[in-house]
Amino acid sequence: MPAMAAPNWKNRTMWTGDNLDIMRGMNGKSVDLIYLDPPFNSNEDYSAPVGSEAAGAAFKDTWTLSDVDEAWHGEIADKEPALYAIIDAAGLSHGKSMKSYLIMMAVRLLEMRRLLKPTGSLYLHCDPTAGHYLKMTLDCVFGRANFRNEIVWQRTTVHSDSKTWSRISDTILFYSKGKSMTWNAPYAPHADEYVDKKYRYADGDGRRYMLDNMTSPNPRPNMMYEWKGFPYPAKGWRYSQETMARLDADGRVWYPTLEDGTYDTNRRPRLKRYLDEMKGNVMGNIWNDLPPINSQAKERTGYPTQKPLVLLDRIIKASSNPGDIVLDPFAGCATACVAAERLKRHWVGIDLSPVAASLVVSRLREEGSLLFPTHKRIDIPRRTDLGKLPSYKTHKHQLFGKQEGICAGCRVVFPFRNMTIDHIVPQSKGGTDHIDNLQLLCGACNSLKGNRDQARFLADLKARGIVGAE
Repeated sequence: MPAMAAPNWKNRTMWTGDNLDIMRGMNGKSVDLIYLDPPFNSNEDYSAPVGSEAAGAAFKDTWTLSDVDEAWHGEIADKEPALYAIIDAAGLSHGKSMKSYLIMMAVRLLEMRRLLKPTGSLYLHCDPTAGHYLKMTLDCVFGRANFRNEIVWQRTTVHSDSKTWSRISDTILFYSKGKSMTWNAPYAPHADEYVDKKYRYADGDGRRYMLDNMTSPNPRPNMMYEWKGFPYPAKGWRYSQETMARLDADGRVWYPTLEDGTYDTNRRPRLKRYLDEMKGNVMGNIWNDLPPINSQAKERTGYPTQKPLVLLDRIIKASSNPGDIVLDPFAGCATACVAAERLKRHWVGIDLSPVAASLVVSRLREEGSLLFPTHKRIDIPRRTDLGKLPSYKTHKHQLFGKQEGICAGCRVVFPFRNMTIDHIVPQSKGGTDHIDNLQLLCGACNSLKGNRDQARFLADLKARGIVGAE
């Protein structure tokens, strides 16, 4: 298995800024679990009420196609043709807003794939507005074989004034990075009706149990022995004599008796299975036992679209272990970060609003979990997982041959001496000196590009009417 990279940030870090720039500067294969609750393309504006703990937090969930989006789309077309086809089809069938939204999500999901360890997982929270397109996008980014489940969370009750089937659920799309993943199977408690029906017996100390079969379902000649006067079943016992003796010594075997207290050898002994030793039912993908945050909830911050801690608790417990690293790139009111802290995971969050950095501190303080300092950052991290790279200037001849002398901006052919080396993603925005992040621009284009990434630079060239940028 490939070596994991050490994170180039401290535990309990909350970044304020564009998550694309920040993720580009984070070391690859360094995160165990990503949960994201991004905008849903709902065409609505959200803001926290004045006077609430989250006052000042707001975001506009409306998307319009821009030249920058188109430039990103061109980059995706070059590197991820299947993903390009999905986004282009969404634009044709659902309009420019959906296309713009999916481009925004796609470039970020590609970075999240890079950040995950080979055993890592991603949970994307969405609703029916773009959920089907996001599913197809994720299939392209992570591979269809790595789709694990579609979780349906009942987030509210039925609305009495609904004019159609009441929309009461959100969807959480669950993917793994590869074939193997961290997984701690979650169990739901048995229903009271099931317990009353199945666990009908109790020991003297009140421990409830059920009686289970001890005969073998298949022929087992080596298990055909007499036990305490009970003849062996037709296909033999389920357990060896040694195991049967141990179960008997532990009081785990129930024996049928007659009225005089002697064994009734016409019936079979049975195994006691105690209720307090059973894990419960393996949990399914329909979650209707996690209520939303009501107006009186202690954890309520007033943040728009806040999700309950119990929801994140379940996800984090299932797909990570204590000490693992959880990333929330759309942190909002930092619910995933708070849940990770409570469960003894390391965490890192990113949000455009500085409110998130303040909320995580206040929420951890209320939880009584603020035992260690949190770290607020607004800079772009510098990757340390690529080893010692040669000077980027040494790649000029190789890049000139690769581009065949064509400027990556205006698309005009220039002699070698007129070409300059440029970082596709600027170093100030997480770009590295790796050759994959380098290109050649003519002097004029390099000067015009400045401290912008390639998508914004190409959008500017297009706006200026430079034909080569088409």
